[in-house]
Amino acid sequence: MTSIPAPRKKRNYIWQLLTVYLGFIIFGLSENIKGPAIPRIQLSFDLDEAQIGTLLSLNSLGYLIACMFTGLLVRKIGIKATSVISFSSMIVAGLLIWISKSYSFLIGSTFLLYIGNGMLEIGLAILAARIFTRNTGTMMNLAHFFYGLSSIVAPLLATGLMSITIMGYTVEWGLMYFIVLAFSLIPIIPTVLGKFPGDEIKAEDRKSLRTLASDYSLWLLVGILTFGVIAELSVGGWLVNYLEKSYEWSTLSASAMLSYFFIGFSLARLLLGPIIDRIGYTLSVIIVSMFAAICTFFAVLGGEGYAIFFALSGAGVAPIYPTVMAFIAKRYPNDSDVVISFIVTIMGIGTVIGNYVIGLIISGVKHMYRAEPAIAVLRGYQAGYLFIGVSALLCAILSIMMYTHLKKQKQLI
Repeated sequence: MTSIPAPRKKRNYIWQLLTVYLGFIIFGLSENIKGPAIPRIQLSFDLDEAQIGTLLSLNSLGYLIACMFTGLLVRKIGIKATSVISFSSMIVAGLLIWISKSYSFLIGSTFLLYIGNGMLEIGLAILAARIFTRNTGTMMNLAHFFYGLSSIVAPLLATGLMSITIMGYTVEWGLMYFIVLAFSLIPIIPTVLGKFPGDEIKAEDRKSLRTLASDYSLWLLVGILTFGVIAELSVGGWLVNYLEKSYEWSTLSASAMLSYFFIGFSLARLLLGPIIDRIGYTLSVIIVSMFAAICTFFAVLGGEGYAIFFALSGAGVAPIYPTVMAFIAKRYPNDSDVVISFIVTIMGIGTVIGNYVIGLIISGVKHMYRAEPAIAVLRGYQAGYLFIGVSALLCAILSIMMYTHLKKQKQLI
């Protein structure tokens, strides 16, 4: 693990770790409570799948916008202030989601939530890249493990909250969002108490964005991360709906399968870090993304009896993001903030398009089979979910291209 240079710095290092770990816990909760909520949101506002796809894609747009300005904001006001703002915005967003009475108001409320999420994700990624200077793959995956850990709990927490009453008032999806997002108050404490490194890097020690953009491997990273994140995040938005609509599973059973996905997801991040450091970051991404693609294809094409492969695919997509972050930390040590903001911004465009495309595919295929309503739902969701598997496969193909390029340059990481 990262060494602590002096005992007097130990406390500050603890605050740094708590900011990262608690931050990823909050990020995991806020991202993955939507799975059980989406069917209820769809019912509340009488939405079709294309409108749900629009909602999810606009959420990704909010994330994208945050990524565009967060790197600059970090340079201007520092990681501490940026993180406090992001946590606070999620609390406000939770309140607005609770009081949402229309589809358009809900879009605006979740848009704010994902701006906060985007700010938090970039800030945590920059901080982790600065403090994890040794065993970077292990430490990055461990940090992101806490995202997976909270993601296991999130669907069951959301389902559990929406099944109880408080003082005679049933907790519906809006109140559930507010209760969960109110936990964002907790990581504000270590964020305020800690001091964060890296803001003192001199301008002359940094490369310009134009210089960085001429690096072929940077563009490969954009593609790798984009398709990897589509394969990862789309599961939270579509799996519960897939199982409920296609196989008539109960919300509890479908949410449990999503939790199993995140169990595999979390175990991969907890256990695979040392192996990733040993065999190399690029080769690791090839292996795990190919595994995720194969599992997804098995799950969709095999039918309900192969649904467990939905969960197993979590072990494949889990290491992609933190391993790419470790790659960035090693290849661009003085420019990680610019590189992370640049790559994640372009990646955000891909995720916006990805969620929208999934919704369109489902609606389009359902329309093709409109004469057979029972078959239409199944075929629609199968087609949409196959897009997730294809995304993982493209991530693997681009990683092979990266491996070949770096090997020729003798720069394998």
